[in-house]
Amino acid sequence: MPLSEHEQRLLEQMERALSEEDPKFASTLRGSAVRPSSGRWLILGALGFVAGLSLLFAGVVFSMWIVGVGGFILMLGGAFVVVSAFRPRRPTPPQTVTGAASSPSTGRKDKSGKKNRKFMSRVEERWRRRRDERGY
Repeated sequence: MPLSEHEQRLLEQMERALSEEDPKFASTLRGSAVRPSSGRWLILGALGFVAGLSLLFAGVVFSMWIVGVGGFILMLGGAFVVVSAFRPRRPTPPQTVTGAASSPSTGRKDKSGKKNRKFMSRVEERWRRRRDERGY
């Protein structure tokens, strides 16, 4: 069911607000699910996993523990390659120059540091209220 024009405008406004408020998170959401060159790595990882599984079983059947351990390590490596092929790319966010000064202790801008402190104080206050209400 398609969105109405009003809903599309609201969605676009929310997307703009998100990208202005937290550009790193917005770029993460926009990232592609699979890398373009991941097909080759996906196949290699799957082959490595199957070969490692075969070596693991061969080590168990022939009672050669070193072959089994090697097969297990190869299996882990193949699984890692397969999983990393599906990780989204992390594009570097564009560096913008603003007039805000950086905080010397954290390296963050003062404005975002104040927002984070306000947010954390609200979360802590809610946590205290819940604990007091439940009698913990």
